[in-house]
Amino acid sequence: MSRYASPFTSSLGKKYIMAASGALLFLFVVGHLVGNLQIFLGPEAINRYGHFLQSNVEFLWPVRIGLLVLVGLHIWSAIQLSAENKAARPVGYAGHPAAPAASYASRTMLMSGLIIAAFVIYHLLHYTAQVQAINLTGRDFKALDEVLPDKSVRHDVYAMMVIGFSNPLVSGFYVFAMALLCLHLSHGVYAMFQSLGLKVGCCPCLPKRLAKWGAIVIFSGYVSIPVAVLAGLGRNHVNRIPTVPAAIGKEAGK
Repeated sequence: MSRYASPFTSSLGKKYIMAASGALLFLFVVGHLVGNLQIFLGPEAINRYGHFLQSNVEFLWPVRIGLLVLVGLHIWSAIQLSAENKAARPVGYAGHPAAPAASYASRTMLMSGLIIAAFVIYHLLHYTAQVQAINLTGRDFKALDEVLPDKSVRHDVYAMMVIGFSNPLVSGFYVFAMALLCLHLSHGVYAMFQSLGLKVGCCPCLPKRLAKWGAIVIFSGYVSIPVAVLAGLGRNHVNRIPTVPAAIGKEAGK
């Protein structure tokens, strides 16, 4: 029994858990980016993508639950390892030269990870659960649904994204969270290679460079969306949608 419990009790096991969960979450971040960038292909492309996800519940919910488990394991292992490191060396060694300064990304891994987790919760409440109290847009997302020729209903994801990112506060928070995420990735991906024992014999510095430039590319991709919306992307599409007061007035006049 202890053999199966060891990954959750030994430091090495916790490192493997953090690395493996981080690798899977990294793949999700990349896949999510590819899906979100379809906003640049127009309303039909991003709405079709959103409808595919929403209509395949047997696929969507296992993925959601799996992501929650991965996030939980990643945060748990990070907190456990951080506490163990502090307990192992509560004070510096006297009379010894200081160790090389750790990078800012590595020193803020736990903090940035917790902030990112808070952002993910906000993001889900904003776009998935569509909680009106945090949308601050004066629009009713339920009024943005499209009725397809087969009489099924799909969300106008394109309009939801444009309306949401038209709010400078929402876009600013999003850019800040993406900066923290990619700062986290710039160190986390490299640490993942080390924890899993993955080495590139011909170029030992390759994992570190991949982590750095991968984080830059991911940051650029995610941030391009709110920047484009603030610059006017989708404005004509959204202007055709009535605001909540207009919609209510129309219903009252029937």
